[in-house]
Amino acid sequence: MSVRLRAFTLDDYEAAMAAQRELAADGFDFLWGYNEGDDWAQYLDTAKDAARGVNLREGWVAAANLAAEVDGELVGRSSVRFALNDYLAERGGHIGYGVRPQFRRRGYATEILRLSLEVARAHAVTRVLVTCDDDNLASAGVIEKCGGVLESVRGEEGERYRRYWFA
Repeated sequence: MSVRLRAFTLDDYEAAMAAQRELAADGFDFLWGYNEGDDWAQYLDTAKDAARGVNLREGWVAAANLAAEVDGELVGRSSVRFALNDYLAERGGHIGYGVRPQFRRRGYATEILRLSLEVARAHAVTRVLVTCDDDNLASAGVIEKCGGVLESVRGEEGERYRRYWFA
């Protein structure tokens, strides 16, 4: 298995739209910050700006929105935030990742998170916060397998989430 994280490109449009639809059923926003009908090229430019920390939308932080591919196929994505705002410091964390349903249970999530941690550290993020829903045992397992240390479980019944730290 050779997962590669990279910036989204114009050629990713069809696969990215398919992934957005597939994961919407799970309540997961595959294309962070993308709204149906947005111009794809403009979305890519906004993502490039976000990675450089320029022209950020209000309330957003510098972040890399990365495609995860295996053998040229889009299997998932990662969002690596280089700083935390109030929401991210509590709930969102530094890294958010997802794997398309047809590619799950192949170890891709573990590799996506491992590579995302490398990206965060390359941007001087020394302590990395990763969160997941309390009932998402698959994600909790991935985080723990990669070395995440559970800090706490927070939230109210039905909306509980786990907070993990990587040193």
